[in-house]
Amino acid sequence: MNTELELGLERRIGKRSAAVVEKHLGIITVGGLLNYFPRRYLSRGELTPISEVPLDEEVTLIARVISNSTRQMRARRGSITDVVISDDAGAHAGGPRQPGSALPGTLKISFFNGFRAKAELQPGRRAMFSGKVTRFAGSLGLTNPDFLLLDEDPDTPGMDPEKLAAMPIPVYPATAKLTSWSIQKVISTLLDTVDLDALQDPLPADISARERFLPMPEAYRLIHAPQTPGDWRKARDRFRYQEALVLQSALARRRALLAAEEATARRPVPDGLLAAFDRQLPFTLTAGQAAVGKTLSDELSQDGPMNRLLQGEVGSGKTIVALRAMLQVVDAGGQAALLAPTEVLAAQHFDSIRRTLGTLARDGLLGGFGDHTVQVSLLTGSMPTAARKQALLDAASGTAGIVIGTHALLSDNVSFYDLGLIVVDEQHRFGVEQRDVLRSKASRPPHLLVMTATPIPRTVAMTVFGDLETSVLDELPAGRAPITTHVVGLAENPAWAGRIWSRSREEIDAGHQVYVVCPKIGTDDDGDFSPGEAEPAPGELEGDGPGRELASVTAVVEHLREEPSLDGIPLAPLHGRQDPALKSETMASFTANKTKLLVSTTVIEVGVDVHNATLMVILDADRFGISQLHQLRGRVGRGGLPGTCLLVTTLEPGHPSRRRLDAVAATTDGFELSQEDLKLRREGDILGASQSGGRSTLKLLRVLEHEDIIARARQDAQEIVAGDPSLLDHPALAEAIDDYLNPEKEAFLERG
Repeated sequence: MNTELELGLERRIGKRSAAVVEKHLGIITVGGLLNYFPRRYLSRGELTPISEVPLDEEVTLIARVISNSTRQMRARRGSITDVVISDDAGAHAGGPRQPGSALPGTLKISFFNGFRAKAELQPGRRAMFSGKVTRFAGSLGLTNPDFLLLDEDPDTPGMDPEKLAAMPIPVYPATAKLTSWSIQKVISTLLDTVDLDALQDPLPADISARERFLPMPEAYRLIHAPQTPGDWRKARDRFRYQEALVLQSALARRRALLAAEEATARRPVPDGLLAAFDRQLPFTLTAGQAAVGKTLSDELSQDGPMNRLLQGEVGSGKTIVALRAMLQVVDAGGQAALLAPTEVLAAQHFDSIRRTLGTLARDGLLGGFGDHTVQVSLLTGSMPTAARKQALLDAASGTAGIVIGTHALLSDNVSFYDLGLIVVDEQHRFGVEQRDVLRSKASRPPHLLVMTATPIPRTVAMTVFGDLETSVLDELPAGRAPITTHVVGLAENPAWAGRIWSRSREEIDAGHQVYVVCPKIGTDDDGDFSPGEAEPAPGELEGDGPGRELASVTAVVEHLREEPSLDGIPLAPLHGRQDPALKSETMASFTANKTKLLVSTTVIEVGVDVHNATLMVILDADRFGISQLHQLRGRVGRGGLPGTCLLVTTLEPGHPSRRRLDAVAATTDGFELSQEDLKLRREGDILGASQSGGRSTLKLLRVLEHEDIIARARQDAQEIVAGDPSLLDHPALAEAIDDYLNPEKEAFLERG
C-alpha cells in the first residue's frame, strides 16, 4: 500500500504551508502535491517570446527590463510605476508606430504603489513575472504581477554560471494568490521530507524495463527539480505512460466486468416486426447503415450485454439504425427505452418514430405475444397526470414495446416489464449515475447503445469511451444538400445587421423557412443557459466583456415583429421554459410551414427535422462551442434544398472566440471539427465532468498528441487484465486506478 501518498500534507511540510496549498490548490495529501506536475519549463538563459503570451490567462514568463518610470496618480493619492519588459525580439525595432502602442516583443507592466518594483526592476535586470495578461488601448499588459529577480536567485548560491543558465525552471499551474515559484518551494520542501523509496510502482517491472523508464523515486525528483532539460523529459515520459496505463487498465477492467455479465439474448425473428418494417421502408439503407445494423443484430443475439457507441455525422441516419435494433428486441419479447436529453427532442423522437413505423405503430402487445405491431409511448416530466399514469402503466405491463422519454424515465416510480435495450441519445448530456439508474430497471443487464452526433477522434474514443465498442456512420443518406456557413462580423460590418433580416425574407419569399438561434431566453437572464437547455462545454466561452448584452429569444422576437423587412411574416419563439403543450404546438406549426421563422434557444440543436428550413441565423454565435454550432447548422439542408448558416458575432476580428467561428465556417467535416475543437479548448476539457477543482484529470497525457502512447498502453492494459482480471497480482496498479479515478472523476468512463 502506498500509505505515504495518502498522508496529510501537514505531516511532511508543516501546518502553515499545508493550509496555503489546500486553500489555493485544493490539495490535501502528499500524493496530490507530488503529482501536481509542472505545466512547462523555462530556461534561465532564454527570454519568453511575448508574442506567444496568451490573453486573459495567468502566465509565468522571463523577460528583461528596458525601462522603469514612476508617476503620481491624479484622481487619488499614490503612485504608479510603469515597467516595460522585453523578449529582445523587437526592443530595438525602428520605424514609425502608433502613439501609445507597444513595440513588438515588449509588454507594459503597471504597479500601484510599487515601491519594490521601482527599486529592483532597473533597466537591464532579468526577472520572472507571474500574473494575468490583459489588453488595454490595443497593447498587452500586466497589472501588479509577482516577480522574482533571476540574476540573484537565492536558491542557487555559488553555482557555476553555465550550469545555472542551463538549469530549467519548472512552471506550475498557478493562481492569482499562489505563484509558480511559491509552489516550487513547497514541493522542494516535500521532496526533502517524503520517503520516495517507500512508494510502490504501479508500472509492472517488465514494462518499465522495455520502455527504459526511470525508477519512480528518481522520476519524481527530476520532474520537479531537473538539473538539465533531459532530466524532466525522461521523468515526464515515464509519468505520461503511467497515466495512460492507469486509465486504460481501468477501462479494460470495466470491459472485462461488462463482458462477464449475463444478458438475455434478443435473437432476430425471421418474419417479425423488423422484417415487416424493412419491407415498407421507402428508401434503401446506406452501406454503412446496413453494416452497423448487422453488427448490432449480432451483438443483441449474444448472451453477454452489447455495449456499443454509435457515432455519426448530423443527419447520417443513426435513428433508423437504432430503431431497427429496438424492433429486434421487441420481436424477441423485450422492451426498448430511448433516453433523450430534452423534452423537445423526446417529442421529436416520439413523432418521427411513430411516423416512420407507419401502420406498424398501433396499440398492441409486445411482438412475440401478438401481431406485428408495437406501441410507442412517451414519458416526460411535464405530461398531464392522466397521460403520465397511462405511460407508466404501459411500460410496467409490457404494453409499450418502445418507451421514449427524458430524465423522467429515471424516476423511482418508473418500471419495465422486461427492459432489453437502452438507447441513450446524445450521451454527453448524461452522467454515469443516470445511465446506471436506467440499467437497474432491467431484471438482467440490458443491452446498451449510446448515440452521439458529435464525431469523436479515435484517441478520445479510446480514452473516454474505452469501455464501449465503437461504430461510425460516415456517409450521408441521399437527399442531403450541402450547407454553406458564413461568419457575419458586425464589429467590422455594422450594416450587415439589417441585411441578415432582408436575407431571411428572401428565403421565406422563396417558400422556405428560417431558424434564428439565441444564447439565452430573456433579457433578465445573465447569459447562462436555462435548466434543460444545452450548456456549452467548460472553457469554451472566453473573453466576454462584462457589459456585453447577449441576444435573447424574447428581445429578438420583439425586435423582429417591428422589423420592416419581415412585415407580415408569421414568427414564433421556442425555448425550454415554455409550457410543453405550447412547445409542441409551436414545433407542429413550424413543421407544417405555418410559422415561417422560429426564434429559438438550443432546444432545436438535435433531432429536429424540418425539411423546408434552409437558413439558420445564430446570434452571438461565439457563445457556442464548435460541436454545438455544427449540430445546430445540421438542422438546415435536410430536404434536398441547399442550406445556409450565418454565424453572427459582435466580437472584434482577432478575438480568440472568433477562431471557433472561422473553424466551423471552413469545413462541414465533423471529424475535422472535433480535432479543431480539442486544439482550441483549454487544458482540462477533454474529459468534461471528470474535472476536479477546475484542473484537468489528464495531467501529462494529451489525447491528440499522444495517440501512439495511448494505443501502446491500451495493448499493455488488455494483456494485464486478461491475465489478472481482478489485478490481484498488480496491487499498486489497482491502487493507482482507485486513487486516480476517485468518485468525482470516475464519471468520465461512461460519458461522452
